Amino acid sequence: MVKPMKSQLQRLALAAAASLAPLVAQAGIYPECPPGAVPLGPNAAGNGLEESAAPRVCGHLTAGDGWIQLPSGERSYIFGFSLADPDPANVMVRGIFNAKFPAPTLVFRERQEVFLSLSNVGMAHRPDLFDPHSIHFHGYPQASAVYDGVPEASATVNMGSSFTYFYKLNDPGTYVYHCHVEATEHMQMGMTGNLYVRPRQDGSAFTFPAAALAGAQADVLGPLAPRTASRFAYNDGDGSSGYDVEAALQLSSFDQGFHLLHEAVQPLPFESLRSTHTFINGRGYPDTLNQATTSFDPPVPDDSAPLPESSQPNPSLVVVQRGQRLLLRLSNLSVVDYFTVTALGLDFRVVGAGASHTRADPARLPGGLPGVVTKDWSHRTSSVTLGGGEAVDVIVDTDRVPAGTYTFFTTNLQYLSNGSEDRGGIMTHIVVQ
Repeated sequence: MVKPMKSQLQRLALAAAASLAPLVAQAGIYPECPPGAVPLGPNAAGNGLEESAAPRVCGHLTAGDGWIQLPSGERSYIFGFSLADPDPANVMVRGIFNAKFPAPTLVFRERQEVFLSLSNVGMAHRPDLFDPHSIHFHGYPQASAVYDGVPEASATVNMGSSFTYFYKLNDPGTYVYHCHVEATEHMQMGMTGNLYVRPRQDGSAFTFPAAALAGAQADVLGPLAPRTASRFAYNDGDGSSGYDVEAALQLSSFDQGFHLLHEAVQPLPFESLRSTHTFINGRGYPDTLNQATTSFDPPVPDDSAPLPESSQPNPSLVVVQRGQRLLLRLSNLSVVDYFTVTALGLDFRVVGAGASHTRADPARLPGGLPGVVTKDWSHRTSSVTLGGGEAVDVIVDTDRVPAGTYTFFTTNLQYLSNGSEDRGGIMTHIVVQ
């Protein structure tokens, strides 16, 4: 079969770029990692940067385009971030057409200094586009606006160039990050990711005493046996945000018509955007249950795609042992819709929202008053509603629930579908063993 002229030209263009890389294409790829900083490679799952306890760390992401595969088997064009090759000479070659949805997960520690470089590798499928990109830590209090990623007040990264962001991470919690250049378009196209900062309290041990059963109040009491936690969502001072297992579930949505048109046309109207496909961590049900990461159903290869890597490496199946406390880091990065989520048979205890604990850290109050007890607005609920850009932390205590499979899903029933196919969208399982 004779291939379309466009595909032939794309292959020739990429081959030419790769052959000239040492002379031309690499000229702007300058990731910065200052002396004493620990370079971060990919994590074990291959879907984010590895964690480090070092006081200074550096990482490197690329921004470009690619495809994802929908549960129906169709592919959808996206913009996105991906992990950069550790060799600067290979950043362009490996970064081209390798976008991930969602973006690589970033996990840091309170008080770390982070140097995060972004290289813009361009749009292989749309070489007519010259969009710059940026990294915006949504809701994070930046020390300087230049590192905030908002084009009107900070640096953005042009095609073939790099920029290194600096962060002093003094505020633990669950955040999200995204490109803030033409934010509605770039977020709708997939440039969103999970981000959280672990508190300095991690590693301290808090023991929860056993609680006796008391009739109708049994379900709100503590564990059946004494239990110790050493991992926490926040600096709570009493272990109330302690957990054993965590899972980050990012809700999002696509307008598939918008994505199809983006393969050839720009700009497009935003006022008509609607959510035809919804996702948890970049996949719609039943793909959310597939635990594969790097080998998850690569989309139909494109002539301009040099790597057969998965573009959706984040599974959403959650597995816990009965008696464990599960921390769900929930976020919504849809630019169109609110989502309400629940898990039938499981209670949520809200312990944080907007990267803030449900009780202020006394050490952060004016004067740093030790021992001050502030108002606690944590609460039990059966569902949580998230608007675009919001994040909520909930604890699910499995100590008093039967082993089994519990369905986590949105109660907005119109979003339990994959386009015209029912029984899809925002749904996954929490398995208590």
